[in-house]
Amino acid sequence: MKKHRSKKRVFENYAYVLDFLPYGYPEENIPIHQRKPVAQGFGEKQFVLMEMIIKKDQSVDLAERVYIGRGKRDKVEYISRTLKYEDLTPTAKTELLYVIMEAVKRNEKRFVDFINKCQPITTRLHTLQLLPGVGKTLMWKILEEREIKPFESFEDIEKRIHRNLLNAIAKRIEKELKEPQRYYLFVKWRERK
Repeated sequence: MKKHRSKKRVFENYAYVLDFLPYGYPEENIPIHQRKPVAQGFGEKQFVLMEMIIKKDQSVDLAERVYIGRGKRDKVEYISRTLKYEDLTPTAKTELLYVIMEAVKRNEKRFVDFINKCQPITTRLHTLQLLPGVGKTLMWKILEEREIKPFESFEDIEKRIHRNLLNAIAKRIEKELKEPQRYYLFVKWRERK
């Protein structure tokens, strides 16, 4: 008899602030003194867009990295819901790419490993070609270079192929958050109401 192994749920420990609304959303039909301070955020590892309720007498800055994991939180009271790209404020949409770049930098090893190990999707399409700005010529250059020696960092990649793939990865993540994709590389797509 096989034992059913449940997948270990991964929770975000940190999020980046995309926008801070100290008096909640302006369109709320709640008296201003009863509104809670709200921040829209971006999860550092799972790339989840979220709404965070900020503790009273606390404030957060744009692009600030805040702890949202289990245990004592300094600034975030709780996560109220996940968001879709369309739910973001104009400020949050503007801030998103910069915050994604910061999260990618912080998780450099994960993305360099991705560049070193990604495979073809079909006989005519390689995973690398889903990154903005990576066509067949650059794809072959990356494959040749990683065959010689696996890449060690974004700096190593840039030195050897003369392209900044950090920006391409960040733009791909933003694209996956904005609109439905045929292939998802980084964002785990889930049906949300």
